[in-house]
Amino acid sequence: MSILWVILGFTLLVIGGEFLVRSSVALSFKFSISKMVIGMTVVSFATSAPELLVSLQAALSGSPAIAINNVVGSNIANIGLVLGVTAMVGTISVDKSFYKLNWPVMMIFSIVLYYFLKNDNVLSALEGGILFIALSVFLYALIKKGKKDTKIEEVDDALAVVSNFKIILWLAIGALALYFGSEWLVEGSKEIARSVGVSEAVIGLSLIAIGTSVPELAASVIAAAKQEKAISLGNLIGSNIFNIASVLGLTSIIKPIPVTEPQILSNDIFWMLGFSFVLVPIIFLPKKLQISRAKGFFLVFAYGIFMFLIFTRG
Repeated sequence: MSILWVILGFTLLVIGGEFLVRSSVALSFKFSISKMVIGMTVVSFATSAPELLVSLQAALSGSPAIAINNVVGSNIANIGLVLGVTAMVGTISVDKSFYKLNWPVMMIFSIVLYYFLKNDNVLSALEGGILFIALSVFLYALIKKGKKDTKIEEVDDALAVVSNFKIILWLAIGALALYFGSEWLVEGSKEIARSVGVSEAVIGLSLIAIGTSVPELAASVIAAAKQEKAISLGNLIGSNIFNIASVLGLTSIIKPIPVTEPQILSNDIFWMLGFSFVLVPIIFLPKKLQISRAKGFFLVFAYGIFMFLIFTRG
């Protein structure tokens, strides 16, 4: 029965996320917000909603390890699984903004998160607020510079002519689906963890993290197979930044997140930092600004090793 709850939870999160993105973009058009700003802010927040609801639900229901490792695992999966598999389907070109802005900011947020957690074994409301304010400053800098590498292709012009009734209906469907999806996913995952004898931290790193990355993975692989612009590396980096600053930031403002599993600080977060850091040598060696099929295979292989190690550790 717990597996059924997990499947239903994933399904509702996908549905809820889609309806929230549509309604948010349509509402933004109503207020005459530019397409670029919608892509950088509204879409990014809306696509982080499933992770936010899962982490918040986990924290409020007494499972902080799931709340933290949902984000840590999602950030690892975005690079090892989503980027790796997509590159194996077709070579990905990398924009120069990757190493000039996006990657350094992602590394700073990742290291700051480690410091906040290591400092006193809790992500406090103040620290969450600092992360969220820093994200706002980053978004402001992006918008001011007019960067165009952050999900703008996902903003559908047809949403500019949607009726108010449809927007309200989509918002209601999205909110309800995300609420129940997150609740069922967290509860089902906790039951699975208890039944197979692994920690909630492992479930957060694997089952929940992969589940929240599946929609992005599917869309990226389909686009790559059609030889379209498969995926923007900037989008994945942006997603990782949002996961740390908005998901954990907002969750900790509502309820501080304690570190209850020592492996999070002694092992898991270093995997996240490692996958983030290794992008630089991968992108510059041997062929600059390209992620080839071989590099994609390396990322997926490394992700496989990570999965094997977390399930076999004591």
